[in-house]
Amino acid sequence: MKTTTTLITASVCTTALAWSASPLADDDFITLASTTSTENSGLFDAIIPTFTEATGIDVRVVAVGTGQAFEIGRRGDADSLLVHDTAGEEQFVADGYATERLDVMYNDFVIVGPSDDPAGISDSESVADAFARIAESGSPFASRGDDSGTNRAELRLWEDAGVTPQGDWYRELGSGMGPTLNTAAGMDAYTFTDRATWVAFDNPQNLTLLFEGDEALFNQYGSLLLSEERHPHLKHDLAAQWHQWLVSEEGQQAIADFEVGGQQLFFPNAK
Repeated sequence: MKTTTTLITASVCTTALAWSASPLADDDFITLASTTSTENSGLFDAIIPTFTEATGIDVRVVAVGTGQAFEIGRRGDADSLLVHDTAGEEQFVADGYATERLDVMYNDFVIVGPSDDPAGISDSESVADAFARIAESGSPFASRGDDSGTNRAELRLWEDAGVTPQGDWYRELGSGMGPTLNTAAGMDAYTFTDRATWVAFDNPQNLTLLFEGDEALFNQYGSLLLSEERHPHLKHDLAAQWHQWLVSEEGQQAIADFEVGGQQLFFPNAK
């Protein structure tokens, strides 16, 4: 299984900084529930080895949609979360499942679709306009439909466009970002994707990037430090080191250095 890293709260910073590059023991690992977009892009393959070398802690990633990652966290089946639904993350903290949320990095969403652009979205003035044009034209649209952070953002944008997506043209797939892009390519359909997965995607067929740049497409990722009171069995000390490393100078540089095809895919913004 691929490895990854997790964020730590400032309140445990002293402990977290007590890193040592000792050989890994059998239990020197954490389970990270994170998004398919971070996994599919190759980010974790790039940054986890750096974290492991610095700390001696391995990170084992469960790549799921953000909604499913929240559920895994509620059950206490992961030591840390790295997801991208700020409102949902803040509610997760308010509900007592996590003690801290930290901004880690951001990128953006884009709309891709068939190169002949039957809905004419490349001329749209806003992402809401682009979504409205797709609906009005009845052009096929492949939605993840999996309660992921990307799916939640997509649904908010349909609402902003005054559209209730339904009918034969709107296909809810219940799949991750990579499989959704594959389906969209096979259908010659529009879809909504994070930029990182799109850039790393190697089967575009007739798909091309058609709309980008609206401020509403901002895509923030956050790390959650889970509640020791609610789930005392988790590896809170190791997870705290991951959490803090993500927002440390070294972690932020590792994120910034990750590129695909010479293009930076995530931009660190720890506060």
